[in-house]
Amino acid sequence: MRVVIQRVSQASVSVNGNITGSIGNGLLVLAGFEHSDTEEDLEWMVGKIARLRIFNDAEGIMNLSVMDVNGQILVVSQFTLHAKTKKGNRPSYVQAAPPDIAIPLYEKFIMMLEHTTSKRIERGVFGAMMDVSLVNSGPITIIIDSKNKDL
Repeated sequence: MRVVIQRVSQASVSVNGNITGSIGNGLLVLAGFEHSDTEEDLEWMVGKIARLRIFNDAEGIMNLSVMDVNGQILVVSQFTLHAKTKKGNRPSYVQAAPPDIAIPLYEKFIMMLEHTTSKRIERGVFGAMMDVSLVNSGPITIIIDSKNKDL
């Protein structure tokens, strides 16, 4: 599982002009799933996201988590996070999980994130053509990969 996390002052996702998810201060999480992802990958990632200290404390130091600042979370599925660009100019997405695998992972991930943070998680529509708007605060953008924990 691979995610791109952006600290935002606001973010929204829409499908065909209709907003499906919207947040104020918090995290926009772009989430991509691969064939080999397991519940352990999801648990590890949920823990990282919930406890990631990228919000400023009273001294202006990034020392607080999304839970500490009572922030919101918007999750948008994005299979292109698993793009391979080694050969040619057209990315390959063979590592990305197909919908029959990715959808249950996506739903489980959101459920686990809601349980861990005790927050309602806003979301996009899996597999839809979505428009994502955001104001990146900082800018702070973090990439986390459950298969490459050194990132």
